[in-house]
Amino acid sequence: MRPESAPSSEPEPTDTPGRDAEPPGTASRPAAPPDPAAAPAHTPAHAIETVFRIESPRIIAGVARIVRDVGIAEELAQDALVAALEQWPRDGVPDNPGAWLMATAKHRAIDLVRRRERYARKLAEMGRDLETAAPYGHIDEPSDPDDIDDDLLRLVFTACHPVLSAEARIALTLRLLGGLATAEIARAYLAPEATVAQRIVRAKRTLAAKGVAFEVPYGPEREARLGSVLEVIYLIFNEGYAATAGDDWLRPALCEDALRLARVLAELMPKEPEVHGLAALLELQASRSAARTRPSGEPVLLKDQNRSRWNRLLIRRGFAALARAESVSTGGPGPYVLQAAIAACHAHAYTYEETDWTRIATLYGLLAARAPSPVVELNRAVAVSMAEGPGPALVIVDALAAEPALRDYHLLPSVRGDLLARIGRTEEARAEFERAASLTRNERERELLLARAVECG
Repeated sequence: MRPESAPSSEPEPTDTPGRDAEPPGTASRPAAPPDPAAAPAHTPAHAIETVFRIESPRIIAGVARIVRDVGIAEELAQDALVAALEQWPRDGVPDNPGAWLMATAKHRAIDLVRRRERYARKLAEMGRDLETAAPYGHIDEPSDPDDIDDDLLRLVFTACHPVLSAEARIALTLRLLGGLATAEIARAYLAPEATVAQRIVRAKRTLAAKGVAFEVPYGPEREARLGSVLEVIYLIFNEGYAATAGDDWLRPALCEDALRLARVLAELMPKEPEVHGLAALLELQASRSAARTRPSGEPVLLKDQNRSRWNRLLIRRGFAALARAESVSTGGPGPYVLQAAIAACHAHAYTYEETDWTRIATLYGLLAARAPSPVVELNRAVAVSMAEGPGPALVIVDALAAEPALRDYHLLPSVRGDLLARIGRTEEARAEFERAASLTRNERERELLLARAVECG
């Protein structure tokens, strides 16, 4: 979460645990889909790449219900892709290409189950103990197309299982649900392709070794697991919205992937207020994207943004999602709903000066009580500085100086520098901006911080 008036950048809407962790990645596939850049538009190869990118999460989810293993399900989906590459150029693209790929993958899955059953029967004839010899059992091909959405929900909860590290969950989600290739995820997170490939392979092996069931949990377990799912989607968005490292401030493709996942989850879980809260939060934050950088790529602070460039369609979608969250809530608002309400305050203001900072400070106080963290408190300090002045906010920020979690967090000295500059302590402010610049790993952010230091000098 980045403070809304942080001098280094426009803020993030929520807390971001794991931002300093090793960049996530993905694994190599048995047969990677064709490179879209290598396939001319309007060719069978281009059609296959496009359809597979859209349909692969549903195909993997549908097949995983049969074989009960996401790794094998992904391989069978790839087999269907290979079959399409062989047959579509010869026979033409089918009228319903997604259904063709789904049917092909399911048939291969059923053949695999039957082979396992035949093998088990042969072992039984030899008098072996077969109580654990056929872990997949006999599962008929699902015939109800409405079940596919349930399968997709199972896939979301499996890919985001807490048994995996945060990095592995992000990588597996991008791979299975985002449809991204290994190279694409490696490029997005500035990580070696081999590293991200190994991380996905280990994640799938862990799920198999731990016997993670391909299911949607219920009751208290669902509530506990849902937090992991929402965190993964948010962290993907956050890395695209304000990149941790590298030369680019924004990575729009990651924001789009996270937003798509949030929308899918909201459709699959319509009675979960925090799911709609996250969707609202991402819609509202994404609405500012076009105004957050100049043509040359430099960040534009929130107070300097041209709000006519904010996407009004996304803002309306965000307001609608927030209203849905509030309508299905049976208790007090959760962390994502509160953060979406904060983002809505900014979206309601047609100018920076019209922003209701008093309400934002109040909402951050509620958020700090519901989900306390040093980063939330830092955001609250920024809101207090706008509502009451820099003096009271500086007291809050100085109290955070001893927090171990913020020791290398560049926005702490960045916010402190801004507050010091506003009360005229410019020499101290310059030192804080220089320290913040030394801590950030993003080149665009470093340039902005150094420019602020020069202004104070």
